[in-house]
Amino acid sequence: MTYEQLLDRAFSQLPGLSEEKVDFKIPQADVMIQGNKTMVRNIAQIADVARRSKEEIAKYLTKELAAPVTFDNQNLIVLTKIQSGTLNEKIKRFFELYIICKECHKPDTHVQMIDRGYTTIVCEACGAKYTVKNS
Repeated sequence: MTYEQLLDRAFSQLPGLSEEKVDFKIPQADVMIQGNKTMVRNIAQIADVARRSKEEIAKYLTKELAAPVTFDNQNLIVLTKIQSGTLNEKIKRFFELYIICKECHKPDTHVQMIDRGYTTIVCEACGAKYTVKNS
């Protein structure tokens, strides 16, 4: 038998691997544009899912969108006109960088601050630690 045939035979005898069911979904921003302002009406929900503060998310969006942001009651207001697709891409990128573990792909992480401009993300599910630049 050739190597490929032996490999196929070995894989056929392995038990089936069950896929993990992950019910975590990155929330979509509820965006409303008023003139030259963009309002994110569900920033509190996004912050709850991320287990981070609204201010931390706002700081990231300020840098990524190059636009100032403010809070009005429970809304985040970006002081420029941003399309919802662009805003959702930035929120998804925030989750990929600062929320979802790079090892086990679960959102169960918390932040540990270290000096010299870096932050450590610690996964509570698998124990992985990795360093990211401060947002």
